Amino acid sequence: MTRRELLALLAAAPLLRAKEAPTAPVSIASCRTYDGDLTGTLSTMFDQLGGLGRIVKNKTVTIKVNLTGSPGLRFQGKPLGLTHYTHPKMAAATAYLLDRAGARRIRFVESCWATTGPMEEYLLDSGWNVRMLFGAASNVEFLNTNALGKAKSYSRFPVPGGGWIFPAYDLNPAYEETDVFMSMAKLKNHATCGVTLAMKNCFGITPASIYGDDAGEDEPNEKPVKGRGSVCHDGERQPPKSAPQEIDPDSSREPGYRMPRIVADLAAARPIDIALIDGIETVAGGEGPWIRGLRSVQPGVIIAGTNAVTTDTVATAVMGYDPRAAKGTAPFVDCDNSLLLAEARGVGTTDLKNIEVRGVSIREALFPFSA
Repeated sequence: MTRRELLALLAAAPLLRAKEAPTAPVSIASCRTYDGDLTGTLSTMFDQLGGLGRIVKNKTVTIKVNLTGSPGLRFQGKPLGLTHYTHPKMAAATAYLLDRAGARRIRFVESCWATTGPMEEYLLDSGWNVRMLFGAASNVEFLNTNALGKAKSYSRFPVPGGGWIFPAYDLNPAYEETDVFMSMAKLKNHATCGVTLAMKNCFGITPASIYGDDAGEDEPNEKPVKGRGSVCHDGERQPPKSAPQEIDPDSSREPGYRMPRIVADLAAARPIDIALIDGIETVAGGEGPWIRGLRSVQPGVIIAGTNAVTTDTVATAVMGYDPRAAKGTAPFVDCDNSLLLAEARGVGTTDLKNIEVRGVSIREALFPFSA
């Protein structure tokens, strides 16, 4: 920990002592297949959280889905939604319920891998029948946030307290022009961050035009075709000069140090209003088919909440891990714990004793992800 980080943590400590980290109920449901009454299951879960209407009625809802990696990369030849992508039926059922709850506008977003083309085309390549899936909702849109697109300027999101890695992040304005922000994630491990749930899913809101390997030196590259390894993962280069620069260029370049802190920064800068984690069918051992030792698993659960840290904490426990584990302990073997870092930022609590679980209990939903 650098001196700057220590001072930031000490500055936050009195606030955290004076008031417990925020908490909110988390709902767990047993769901074995995407072909059953998925809409009914999700409806019950949202009711357990107080109802969708109170959150989304007459509002714009922006949903960050998880479409990590190229749609051409399949694991064991399976449909992407059964392994490491958001399942299209999960997206369609959620859109239907949002529409029924009175949402004025529903926008699905993702920084689509290595392209700035229309998100609809990317979804077609991923096996989504967009017209059929979303025919029941009249107000659905799709937007690729990998660059600026048709918008005029990026929106800047400062990190409360100054941030671990960057003091602020420049993002597509779709993440600002919304009333409710949802992270629709998969229940998975992550080779670098240990777990990839609602918060880590939002690592992908960073546009490759600014945080990509082929971003410009002075201004964003509006036609990026590469990933974010050089800026966000190992810090070999800085984002364009037009964007906020790194707080401490002398800090560790290790991805296991940087990525969890960026995850925590983003969770504080662009808070998640609804976290929805699909664990019906997924993968264990990593985040995608490029990870050696990946395995298909069927936990048969869905987890939802209105606080990203509490939801990810419960999801981590369902995976058989201690949500408060330190670096060196599974699943955070080679990285710092992003949940604890987000808790230190005041986003939410990682203490299971302070989180009310509704629906199925953690014990009933438990599905150990360790091989």
